[in-house]
Amino acid sequence: MASYDRPRAGGSPRPLETGGTWWYAAVAGEAAGSFSTRVRTRTRRGCLGAVLLLTVVYAGLVLTATGRRWGDAAMTGRRADSAAATVLREHPSIAGLTTLSLVLGCVLLLAAGLIRRRYALTGIAAGAVVTALAVTGLLQRYAPRPRLADAGGLMSSGFPSAQTTLALGIAFGLALVVPYRLRSVAVGAATLWAIGVGAQTIAAGRHRPGDVIAAALVVLAVFCGLLAFLARKGKVRPGARRGPALPGLPVTVPLALLAAAGLGAGFWLLGDTLTLPTAAPYDPAELRLAHRCGQALAAGVVAAAGLVLLGLLRRVDVEGAPTPYRLGGPFVEAAGAPRDGELVGPFTEDLDHEIS
Repeated sequence: MASYDRPRAGGSPRPLETGGTWWYAAVAGEAAGSFSTRVRTRTRRGCLGAVLLLTVVYAGLVLTATGRRWGDAAMTGRRADSAAATVLREHPSIAGLTTLSLVLGCVLLLAAGLIRRRYALTGIAAGAVVTALAVTGLLQRYAPRPRLADAGGLMSSGFPSAQTTLALGIAFGLALVVPYRLRSVAVGAATLWAIGVGAQTIAAGRHRPGDVIAAALVVLAVFCGLLAFLARKGKVRPGARRGPALPGLPVTVPLALLAAAGLGAGFWLLGDTLTLPTAAPYDPAELRLAHRCGQALAAGVVAAAGLVLLGLLRRVDVEGAPTPYRLGGPFVEAAGAPRDGELVGPFTEDLDHEIS
Protein backbone atom coordinates (compact mmCIF):
# COMPACT_ATOMS: atom_id res chain seq x y z
CA MET A 1 0.00 0.00 0.00
CA ALA A 2 1.40 3.38 -0.96
CA SER A 3 2.38 5.97 1.65
CA TYR A 4 -0.49 8.27 0.71
CA ASP A 5 -3.10 5.49 1.00
CA ARG A 6 -3.58 5.66 4.75
CA PRO A 7 -5.59 3.01 6.58
CA ARG A 8 -8.62 3.83 8.64
CA ALA A 9 -8.54 4.21 12.41
CA GLY A 10 -9.54 0.54 12.74
CA GLY A 11 -6.36 -0.56 10.98
CA SER A 12 -7.67 -1.78 7.62
CA PRO A 13 -7.98 0.40 4.54
CA ARG A 14 -11.43 1.51 3.49
CA PRO A 15 -12.79 -0.73 0.72
CA LEU A 16 -13.04 0.97 -2.64
CA GLU A 17 -16.48 1.55 -4.09
CA THR A 18 -17.48 0.13 -7.46
CA GLY A 19 -17.31 2.74 -10.17
CA GLY A 20 -15.02 5.02 -8.17
CA THR A 21 -12.08 2.61 -8.03
CA TRP A 22 -10.60 3.33 -11.44
CA TRP A 23 -10.98 7.10 -11.12
CA TYR A 24 -9.15 7.41 -7.82
CA ALA A 25 -6.51 4.83 -8.74
CA ALA A 26 -5.74 6.08 -12.25
CA VAL A 27 -6.40 9.83 -11.98
CA ALA A 28 -6.07 10.82 -8.33
CA GLY A 29 -3.40 8.26 -7.60
CA GLU A 30 -4.87 7.17 -4.28
CA ALA A 31 -7.75 5.29 -2.76
CA ALA A 32 -11.01 7.09 -2.13
CA GLY A 33 -10.99 6.56 1.62
CA SER A 34 -7.56 8.10 2.27
CA PHE A 35 -8.43 11.44 0.66
CA SER A 36 -11.70 11.76 2.59
CA THR A 37 -9.86 10.96 5.81
CA ARG A 38 -7.32 13.72 5.26
CA VAL A 39 -10.01 16.27 4.44
CA ARG A 40 -12.01 15.25 7.49
CA THR A 41 -8.97 15.53 9.75
CA ARG A 42 -7.97 19.01 8.70
CA THR A 43 -11.50 20.43 8.68
CA ARG A 44 -12.16 18.93 12.10
CA ARG A 45 -9.02 20.63 13.39
CA GLY A 46 -10.17 23.88 11.81
CA CYS A 47 -13.50 23.60 13.60
CA LEU A 48 -11.82 22.93 16.93
CA GLY A 49 -9.40 25.84 16.44
CA ALA A 50 -12.25 28.24 15.64
CA VAL A 51 -14.15 27.16 18.76
CA LEU A 52 -11.05 27.64 20.94
CA LEU A 53 -10.42 31.11 19.50
CA LEU A 54 -14.08 32.00 20.03
CA THR A 55 -13.73 31.00 23.68
CA VAL A 56 -10.63 33.18 24.05
CA VAL A 57 -12.35 36.16 22.42
CA TYR A 58 -15.41 35.75 24.64
CA ALA A 59 -13.33 35.47 27.78
CA GLY A 60 -11.08 38.40 26.90
CA LEU A 61 -13.57 40.89 25.46
CA VAL A 62 -16.76 40.04 27.37
CA LEU A 63 -15.87 38.57 30.74
CA THR A 64 -13.02 40.95 31.64
CA ALA A 65 -13.49 44.58 32.60
CA THR A 66 -10.55 45.62 30.40
CA GLY A 67 -12.08 43.95 27.35
CA ARG A 68 -15.47 45.54 27.95
CA ARG A 69 -13.86 48.95 28.42
CA TRP A 70 -11.91 48.54 25.19
CA GLY A 71 -15.06 47.54 23.31
CA ASP A 72 -16.96 50.53 24.70
CA ALA A 73 -14.10 52.84 23.73
CA ALA A 74 -13.97 51.44 20.19
CA MET A 75 -17.73 51.88 19.90
CA THR A 76 -17.69 55.45 21.25
CA GLY A 77 -14.61 56.33 19.20
CA ARG A 78 -16.62 56.28 15.99
CA ARG A 79 -17.79 59.79 16.89
CA ALA A 80 -14.22 60.99 17.32
CA ASP A 81 -13.18 59.44 14.01
CA SER A 82 -13.94 62.24 11.58
CA ALA A 83 -13.53 60.05 8.49
CA ALA A 84 -16.13 57.48 9.57
CA ALA A 85 -18.50 60.13 10.92
CA THR A 86 -18.32 62.12 7.68
CA VAL A 87 -19.08 59.08 5.50
CA LEU A 88 -22.07 58.05 7.59
CA ARG A 89 -23.39 61.61 7.75
CA GLU A 90 -23.06 62.30 4.03
CA HIS A 91 -24.37 58.87 2.99
CA PRO A 92 -27.24 57.94 5.32
CA SER A 93 -28.46 55.30 2.87
CA ILE A 94 -25.50 53.02 3.62
CA ALA A 95 -27.47 51.23 6.34
CA GLY A 96 -30.33 50.50 3.94
CA LEU A 97 -27.92 49.35 1.24
CA THR A 98 -26.29 46.97 3.72
CA THR A 99 -29.64 45.37 4.52
CA LEU A 100 -30.51 45.16 0.82
CA SER A 101 -27.15 43.55 0.04
CA LEU A 102 -27.82 40.86 2.66
CA VAL A 103 -31.15 40.05 1.01
CA LEU A 104 -29.56 39.95 -2.43
CA GLY A 105 -26.78 37.76 -1.06
CA CYS A 106 -29.30 35.18 0.15
CA VAL A 107 -31.00 35.22 -3.25
CA LEU A 108 -27.63 34.82 -5.01
CA LEU A 109 -26.68 31.84 -2.85
CA LEU A 110 -29.95 30.02 -3.55
CA ALA A 111 -30.01 30.97 -7.24
CA ALA A 112 -26.43 29.80 -7.83
CA GLY A 113 -27.21 26.36 -6.48
CA LEU A 114 -30.65 25.94 -8.03
CA ILE A 115 -29.56 27.07 -11.50
CA ARG A 116 -26.74 24.52 -11.43
CA ARG A 117 -29.20 21.89 -10.13
CA ARG A 118 -27.13 21.27 -7.02
CA TYR A 119 -30.24 20.89 -4.88
CA ALA A 120 -28.64 18.89 -2.08
CA LEU A 121 -25.63 21.19 -1.76
CA THR A 122 -27.88 24.24 -1.87
CA GLY A 123 -29.92 22.86 0.99
CA ILE A 124 -26.75 22.01 2.92
CA ALA A 125 -25.33 25.51 2.39
CA ALA A 126 -28.59 27.15 3.46
CA GLY A 127 -28.76 24.86 6.48
CA ALA A 128 -25.22 25.84 7.50
CA VAL A 129 -26.12 29.53 7.30
CA VAL A 130 -29.24 28.95 9.41
CA THR A 131 -27.19 26.94 11.91
CA ALA A 132 -24.64 29.74 12.23
CA LEU A 133 -27.45 32.25 12.78
CA ALA A 134 -29.01 29.93 15.38
CA VAL A 135 -25.71 29.64 17.27
CA THR A 136 -25.37 33.43 17.10
CA GLY A 137 -28.87 33.88 18.49
CA LEU A 138 -28.20 31.46 21.34
CA LEU A 139 -25.00 33.28 22.26
CA GLN A 140 -26.76 36.64 22.10
CA ARG A 141 -29.54 35.40 24.35
CA TYR A 142 -27.69 33.36 26.94
CA ALA A 143 -24.10 34.66 26.93
CA PRO A 144 -23.52 37.72 29.18
CA ARG A 145 -23.34 40.88 27.10
CA PRO A 146 -20.88 43.74 27.50
CA ARG A 147 -21.85 46.10 30.28
CA LEU A 148 -23.40 49.31 28.97
CA ALA A 149 -22.22 52.74 29.99
CA ASP A 150 -25.28 54.91 30.31
CA ALA A 151 -23.29 58.13 30.36
CA GLY A 152 -21.70 57.33 27.04
CA GLY A 153 -24.97 56.74 25.25
CA LEU A 154 -23.90 53.34 23.97
CA MET A 155 -26.41 51.30 22.02
CA SER A 156 -27.22 47.75 23.01
CA SER A 157 -25.31 45.19 20.96
CA GLY A 158 -25.18 41.43 20.84
CA PHE A 159 -22.28 39.02 20.88
CA PRO A 160 -21.76 37.92 18.08
CA SER A 161 -22.98 40.15 15.23
CA ALA A 162 -25.92 38.64 13.34
CA GLN A 163 -25.31 40.81 10.25
CA THR A 164 -21.71 39.66 9.94
CA THR A 165 -22.73 36.06 10.56
CA LEU A 166 -25.23 36.19 7.71
CA ALA A 167 -22.85 37.95 5.31
CA LEU A 168 -19.92 35.61 5.95
CA GLY A 169 -22.23 32.58 5.97
CA ILE A 170 -23.39 33.52 2.48
CA ALA A 171 -19.76 33.91 1.39
CA PHE A 172 -18.80 30.49 2.72
CA GLY A 173 -21.97 28.91 1.35
CA LEU A 174 -20.90 29.89 -2.15
CA ALA A 175 -18.00 27.46 -1.80
CA LEU A 176 -20.51 24.61 -1.95
CA VAL A 177 -22.69 25.76 -4.84
CA VAL A 178 -20.41 27.56 -7.33
CA PRO A 179 -18.26 25.62 -9.82
CA TYR A 180 -14.92 24.41 -8.54
CA ARG A 181 -12.91 26.66 -10.86
CA LEU A 182 -14.77 29.78 -9.65
CA ARG A 183 -14.64 29.03 -5.94
CA SER A 184 -11.75 31.34 -5.05
CA VAL A 185 -13.22 34.24 -6.98
CA ALA A 186 -16.71 33.85 -5.50
CA VAL A 187 -15.69 33.18 -1.90
CA GLY A 188 -12.95 35.83 -1.92
CA ALA A 189 -15.18 38.55 -3.36
CA ALA A 190 -18.03 37.68 -0.99
CA THR A 191 -15.63 37.71 1.97
CA LEU A 192 -14.53 41.23 1.03
CA TRP A 193 -18.20 42.19 1.02
CA ALA A 194 -18.65 40.59 4.46
CA ILE A 195 -15.74 42.67 5.74
CA GLY A 196 -17.55 45.78 4.56
CA VAL A 197 -20.74 44.70 6.32
CA GLY A 198 -18.85 44.18 9.58
CA ALA A 199 -17.07 47.53 9.27
CA GLN A 200 -20.40 49.30 8.68
CA THR A 201 -21.98 47.78 11.80
CA ILE A 202 -19.03 48.98 13.91
CA ALA A 203 -18.98 52.46 12.38
CA ALA A 204 -22.75 52.80 12.86
CA GLY A 205 -22.44 51.81 16.53
CA ARG A 206 -24.60 48.68 16.31
CA HIS A 207 -21.85 46.26 17.26
CA ARG A 208 -18.49 46.25 18.96
CA PRO A 209 -15.39 44.88 17.20
CA GLY A 210 -15.50 41.77 19.37
CA ASP A 211 -18.99 40.99 18.06
CA VAL A 212 -17.75 40.97 14.46
CA ILE A 213 -14.69 38.88 15.36
CA ALA A 214 -16.89 36.35 17.19
CA ALA A 215 -19.28 36.15 14.22
CA ALA A 216 -16.42 35.24 11.87
CA LEU A 217 -15.27 32.47 14.22
CA VAL A 218 -18.80 31.08 14.60
CA VAL A 219 -19.27 30.84 10.84
CA LEU A 220 -15.84 29.28 10.36
CA ALA A 221 -16.53 26.66 13.06
CA VAL A 222 -19.93 25.75 11.59
CA PHE A 223 -18.66 25.35 8.02
CA CYS A 224 -15.56 23.43 9.08
CA GLY A 225 -17.80 21.04 11.01
CA LEU A 226 -20.04 20.69 7.96
CA LEU A 227 -17.09 19.92 5.68
CA ALA A 228 -15.81 17.34 8.16
CA PHE A 229 -19.24 15.67 8.09
CA LEU A 230 -19.30 15.65 4.27
CA ALA A 231 -15.82 14.14 4.21
CA ARG A 232 -16.88 11.46 6.68
CA LYS A 233 -19.77 10.54 4.37
CA GLY A 234 -17.41 10.34 1.38
CA LYS A 235 -18.95 13.33 -0.40
CA VAL A 236 -15.62 14.94 -1.31
CA ARG A 237 -13.15 14.08 -4.03
CA PRO A 238 -9.82 15.43 -5.30
CA GLY A 239 -10.12 18.54 -7.42
CA ALA A 240 -8.18 19.32 -10.54
CA ARG A 241 -4.52 20.15 -10.14
CA ARG A 242 -5.06 23.35 -12.08
CA GLY A 243 -7.89 24.55 -9.94
CA PRO A 244 -9.21 27.98 -9.04
CA ALA A 245 -5.89 29.38 -7.74
CA LEU A 246 -4.86 31.50 -10.72
CA PRO A 247 -8.32 32.92 -11.57
CA GLY A 248 -8.81 33.80 -7.91
CA LEU A 249 -5.55 35.72 -7.45
CA PRO A 250 -7.11 39.17 -8.15
CA VAL A 251 -9.37 38.53 -5.14
CA THR A 252 -7.32 36.34 -2.81
CA VAL A 253 -4.21 38.56 -2.94
CA PRO A 254 -6.07 41.67 -1.67
CA LEU A 255 -7.77 39.44 0.89
CA ALA A 256 -4.42 38.16 2.15
CA LEU A 257 -2.99 41.68 2.27
CA LEU A 258 -6.03 42.89 4.18
CA ALA A 259 -5.74 40.02 6.66
CA ALA A 260 -2.04 40.67 7.26
CA ALA A 261 -2.40 44.45 7.47
CA GLY A 262 -5.52 44.31 9.65
CA LEU A 263 -4.14 41.83 12.15
CA GLY A 264 -0.72 43.50 12.21
CA ALA A 265 -2.03 47.03 12.68
CA GLY A 266 -4.72 45.91 15.10
CA PHE A 267 -2.34 44.07 17.44
CA TRP A 268 0.17 46.91 17.20
CA LEU A 269 -2.42 49.49 18.25
CA LEU A 270 -4.03 47.20 20.81
CA GLY A 271 -1.30 47.76 23.39
CA ASP A 272 -1.87 51.53 23.33
CA THR A 273 -5.66 51.29 23.57
CA LEU A 274 -5.85 48.83 26.48
CA THR A 275 -4.41 51.44 28.88
CA LEU A 276 -7.57 53.55 28.91
CA PRO A 277 -8.57 54.99 32.29
CA THR A 278 -11.27 53.16 34.20
CA ALA A 279 -13.61 56.16 34.19
CA ALA A 280 -14.43 59.13 31.98
CA PRO A 281 -13.39 61.61 30.71
CA TYR A 282 -11.45 59.97 27.90
CA ASP A 283 -9.09 61.61 25.47
CA PRO A 284 -10.79 61.84 22.04
CA ALA A 285 -7.52 60.80 20.40
CA GLU A 286 -7.48 57.59 22.44
CA LEU A 287 -11.10 56.84 21.55
CA ARG A 288 -10.37 57.39 17.86
CA LEU A 289 -7.35 55.11 18.12
CA ALA A 290 -9.46 52.41 19.81
CA HIS A 291 -12.07 52.61 17.04
CA ARG A 292 -9.49 52.23 14.30
CA CYS A 293 -7.81 49.39 16.19
CA GLY A 294 -11.15 47.58 16.45
CA GLN A 295 -11.90 48.09 12.77
CA ALA A 296 -8.48 46.73 11.80
CA LEU A 297 -8.76 43.66 14.01
CA ALA A 298 -12.29 42.87 12.84
CA ALA A 299 -11.37 43.21 9.16
CA GLY A 300 -8.23 41.11 9.64
CA VAL A 301 -10.05 38.28 11.40
CA VAL A 302 -12.86 38.11 8.82
CA ALA A 303 -10.34 38.11 5.96
CA ALA A 304 -8.27 35.44 7.70
CA ALA A 305 -11.37 33.28 8.17
CA GLY A 306 -12.05 33.40 4.43
CA LEU A 307 -8.46 32.45 3.64
CA VAL A 308 -8.58 29.56 6.12
CA LEU A 309 -11.68 28.12 4.47
CA LEU A 310 -10.13 28.41 1.00
CA GLY A 311 -6.98 26.76 2.33
CA LEU A 312 -8.92 23.86 3.83
CA LEU A 313 -10.74 23.38 0.52
CA ARG A 314 -7.59 23.53 -1.59
CA ARG A 315 -7.91 20.88 -4.34
CA VAL A 316 -11.08 19.56 -2.75
CA ASP A 317 -14.23 19.19 -4.83
CA VAL A 318 -17.47 18.87 -2.86
CA GLU A 319 -19.78 18.13 -5.79
CA GLY A 320 -19.95 14.41 -5.07
CA ALA A 321 -18.33 11.27 -6.36
CA PRO A 322 -17.06 11.02 -9.95
CA THR A 323 -19.20 9.60 -12.71
CA PRO A 324 -18.63 5.83 -13.01
CA TYR A 325 -16.90 4.52 -16.13
CA ARG A 326 -19.37 2.95 -18.59
CA LEU A 327 -19.22 1.40 -21.99
CA GLY A 328 -21.99 2.47 -24.31
CA GLY A 329 -23.04 3.07 -27.87
CA PRO A 330 -25.03 1.05 -30.43
CA PHE A 331 -22.04 -1.01 -31.62
CA VAL A 332 -20.98 -1.90 -28.09
CA GLU A 333 -24.51 -2.92 -27.11
CA ALA A 334 -24.83 -5.04 -30.28
CA ALA A 335 -21.64 -6.83 -29.35
CA GLY A 336 -23.17 -7.95 -26.09
CA ALA A 337 -21.50 -5.47 -23.74
CA PRO A 338 -23.04 -4.86 -20.30
CA ARG A 339 -26.05 -2.59 -20.15
CA ASP A 340 -26.25 0.83 -18.51
CA GLY A 341 -27.00 -0.64 -15.11
CA GLU A 342 -23.76 -2.63 -15.07
CA LEU A 343 -20.48 -0.86 -14.27
CA VAL A 344 -17.30 -1.94 -16.00
CA GLY A 345 -13.85 -0.42 -16.31
CA PRO A 346 -10.18 -1.19 -16.70
CA PHE A 347 -9.87 -2.44 -13.11
CA THR A 348 -13.06 -4.50 -12.80
CA GLU A 349 -13.33 -8.25 -12.75
CA ASP A 350 -14.90 -8.39 -16.21
CA LEU A 351 -12.06 -10.05 -18.15
CA ASP A 352 -13.89 -9.98 -21.51
CA HIS A 353 -13.42 -6.24 -21.96
CA GLU A 354 -9.94 -4.80 -21.96
CA ILE A 355 -8.77 -1.28 -22.65
CA SER A 356 -5.39 -1.13 -24.31
